[in-house]
Formats: sequence, C-alpha cells, structure tokens
Amino acid sequence: MTPPIFPIVAASAAAQAALGTAPMRFFPFGAAPQSVALPYAVWQVVDGAPENYLGNLPDADVCTVQVDVYAAEPDSAAAATLALRDAIEPHAHITLWLGSERDDATGRWRTTFRLDWIVQR
Repeated sequence: MTPPIFPIVAASAAAQAALGTAPMRFFPFGAAPQSVALPYAVWQVVDGAPENYLGNLPDADVCTVQVDVYAAEPDSAAAATLALRDAIEPHAHITLWLGSERDDATGRWRTTFRLDWIVQR
C-alpha cells in the first residue's frame, strides 16, 4: 500500500535541481533531519483502500498521499512544488491543492498538496 513516490521523484531532473541529490531532501513524514537545508519536502500516506471486487481479490490499493514542501521563501516553495508536481503527475493524480502558509514559529513557508496513487499488487 506504499506508492513508489520516492524513486519517481528521485528520477526527476527538476526535482533533483529543487531538492538536491546527496541526499535528496524528500523524506517520509517525520524523517527529515533537524537541520536539513531548505527547500525540502515530506510525504505521508493519509488514506487508502483496496480496490475490492465481488468474487475476486483486490489487485490494487488506492493511496492518498500528502506532500508538504518547506522553504525559506514563497518562490522557492512554489518552484519545488512545481518540480514535484511534474515528477508525480505522470504516475498519480493530484486531487487537492491545500495552499501555502508561513509558519510563525520557524518563518518557513509550507505548500501542501494531496494526490491519489493506484498501487498495483
């Protein structure tokens, strides 16, 4: 039920340019290092369900994934978000743009979006 989001993003030249390569600053939720360079992004599965059929076992799972991009400036957050969008859209459907906001405590900008990914079993 885990989509192959990291290898898809890591293979994108635009995502590499936005988020680096050694390591790529695209982490599972809660796994970003404390002092990670900006911009960076995190992802997590927030919902999902098997594709159920009458008389047959499911052959796929649908996962809803949330991606959060953090940056020092809104333009940097937007650029990283566009790079992620372009890497992901050939493989999954972006279903919701949740907007951007500035965190008062850290001063970092965050852009959030969600996507649905069908993961074949």
